[in-house]
Amino acid sequence: MPPSRAVTATHCPYCALQCGMNLRPEPGGAGVIVEERADFPVNRGALCGKGRTAPAVLSSRVRLTEPLVRSRAGRLEPATWEEALDAVAEGLARTRRSYGADAVGVFGGGGLTNEKAYALGKFARIALRTSQIDYNGRFCMSSAAAAHQRAFGLDRGLPFPLEDIPRTGCVILVGSNPADTMPPALRFFRELRENGGTLIVVDPRRTRTAEQADLHLAPRPGTDLALALGLLHLVVAGGHTDEEFIAGRTSGWHEARAAAMAHWPELVERITGVPVPGLREAVAMFCAPDSAMVLTARGPEQQSKGTDTVGAWINLCLATGRAGRPLSGYGCLTGQGNGQGGREHGQKADQLPGYRKLTDPAARAHVAGVWGVDPDTLPGPGRSAYELLDALGSDVKALLLMGSNPVVSAPRAAHIEDRIRSLDFLAVADVVLSETAALADVVLPVTQWAEETGTTTNLEGRVLLRRRALTPPPGVRSDLEVLHGLATRLGMPKAFPADPEEVFEELRRASAGGPADYSGITYARIEAEQGVFWPCPAAVRSAQPDPAQSSSGEPGHGEGSPEEPHPGTPRLFLDRFATEDGRARFVPVSHRDAAELPDAQYPLLLTTGRVVAQYQSGAQTRRVDELNAAAPGPFVELHPRLAARIGAVDGAPLAVTSRRGRAVAPARITDTIRADTVFMPFHWPGEGRANTLTNPALDPVSRMPEFKVCAVRVEPA
Repeated sequence: MPPSRAVTATHCPYCALQCGMNLRPEPGGAGVIVEERADFPVNRGALCGKGRTAPAVLSSRVRLTEPLVRSRAGRLEPATWEEALDAVAEGLARTRRSYGADAVGVFGGGGLTNEKAYALGKFARIALRTSQIDYNGRFCMSSAAAAHQRAFGLDRGLPFPLEDIPRTGCVILVGSNPADTMPPALRFFRELRENGGTLIVVDPRRTRTAEQADLHLAPRPGTDLALALGLLHLVVAGGHTDEEFIAGRTSGWHEARAAAMAHWPELVERITGVPVPGLREAVAMFCAPDSAMVLTARGPEQQSKGTDTVGAWINLCLATGRAGRPLSGYGCLTGQGNGQGGREHGQKADQLPGYRKLTDPAARAHVAGVWGVDPDTLPGPGRSAYELLDALGSDVKALLLMGSNPVVSAPRAAHIEDRIRSLDFLAVADVVLSETAALADVVLPVTQWAEETGTTTNLEGRVLLRRRALTPPPGVRSDLEVLHGLATRLGMPKAFPADPEEVFEELRRASAGGPADYSGITYARIEAEQGVFWPCPAAVRSAQPDPAQSSSGEPGHGEGSPEEPHPGTPRLFLDRFATEDGRARFVPVSHRDAAELPDAQYPLLLTTGRVVAQYQSGAQTRRVDELNAAAPGPFVELHPRLAARIGAVDGAPLAVTSRRGRAVAPARITDTIRADTVFMPFHWPGEGRANTLTNPALDPVSRMPEFKVCAVRVEPA
């Protein structure tokens, strides 16, 4: 695999930091070596173990290098690309002829580049004419996205760069453990404290991140909403509201205030288990400095009330004037590598490119014009991710899946595995033979990050460029080539180019004028500027700001002038929010219980999460020896008091049972977790699969499943 250039500047294939790295050819040109790239501001050269070892998955020893087609004997056997693509096209077309267009489903991933996500959404809607498309990013930050939209009129994970974090006065970090999930980001919180700021961590476990905090609040899983409301109650009672900001830049405060005042401190203590003095200390720390931030992650978001929970934290920011101002605001720490861009450009059930609404006639007309089709032919919104997976084998008979492994990652995973097995036809495009790919009728081996060029959008809204450093093996093609081949067989050869820059140029036109406007971004600009923050229109407006945009927050930028390109938007909302009237919206919310509470049969709470050496479903990281040595398998974390009560022994197998199934993994006894809670990481299949247990109860707004809390019982296996 000869290198295309001596050293290639690119980005890590894993989390949403998208850390910068250089790839240098190994001696002899067999592969690449990861080197520091100190000039990239997000990680400044730092890399976690996953990033350092990412080239290991390029090895033909662990990855797919030829298409596989299931034989009549039931085995996956090597096939030519022509045979494999013919089989996929015929399987999808046959299903459409027999059952209708919506019997064909498409499932994407938050790790796909912007070009792939765009092309996949377009392929579903104009080549297959199906409404049944969604992606695993629905399981990532959809609740935060929905709350962002309700409050601010626009969803971007962080409305400011990471570099602002060390310069603020206080950060409340809710349900996030960057020490394990994105280690290079931990330096921003460390620098915050070195600069005199304070860090409050909200987490039922005393994680490595919580150990570095000035204050750790450990609520019962599923009670983050009550905690946020209790803090807002104390803000009001203590006279810490910013009345000028509320009057001038928000609406809906009266109703939200009344809802919060119903959550007095003693009630919140009973619900959350967080003592009242801890609540008061958190309010004092948050309100003392001139600036502050609240950052959430999957903890409060992956709940059946995740949108309201995030909304309560946003209300806290708005009530104290900690939004729409420098070094202040609410933000979400996105999880997947392209979790942000992946939902902006059309692979989500209800969206078109540019973060346009699929139900908006003007949006449909614009995108249809770029695609050269009648707007009336575009299908409407389809099912959300879990609902789509749950419909497999019944309403949805065939599925094309790219970049996801729901057999491990979906809630109620044993049920979803059964649904996948019941399909008439399954085609999977992936780098490795994942647990889901192993069930497919056709498996298509596709290129990886170092073997292809394309853009991603990191957690800051910074659009980045990954450059191809290696020629892929002869039996491997890119996802764009796969879609081009399928579209050709379905009669649309010119609509789906395989060149990523050509696809990006079309994406720019399709996004133009939308909330996530990429029309002013080019590959050349991204490379020259270390990424470009959206929104970035092609033409700078010198008149009134567009409601979907606001000033960059950089000196001398503003909206620019007609003579210069738009600078991009590192900082949102400094002039106005992206609502019609420019005001942020308070949303009144009240605490409600998790969908499933402990009882006599299932007396404990289970929460799930990640470990530092593995990533998501582990399909790739579980193939790296160094990472497996650090994190060889699943475990059940429990408190010593609980261990003594049930007779658990450290390292001995424990059975964890919920209403949906049973998982078995070794005990890990520690006093860093609440005594009423157990924790399991979700990276592994088999008997230690944590998502066998999790609850698919959905948030009514975001359709996010309740991964973070369910009732279980635990006993020695």
